[in-house]
Amino acid sequence: MYEHFFQCPYCWEEISMLLDTSVKLQTYVEDCEVCCNPIEVTVGFFEAELTSFEAQSIE
Repeated sequence: MYEHFFQCPYCWEEISMLLDTSVKLQTYVEDCEVCCNPIEVTVGFFEAELTSFEAQSIE
């Protein structure tokens, strides 16, 4: 698992998510731990190294 810190696209607070490094490319929805709004997260890994990360509001 890989912990990644980023800014919520709704409340702008810094939050973190645990990302699974064994999945090379994934897109899923997870709620912000501060404001509870849904965030669409797209993550890419190559050889367990984070290569891309995008967090968007769902609107």
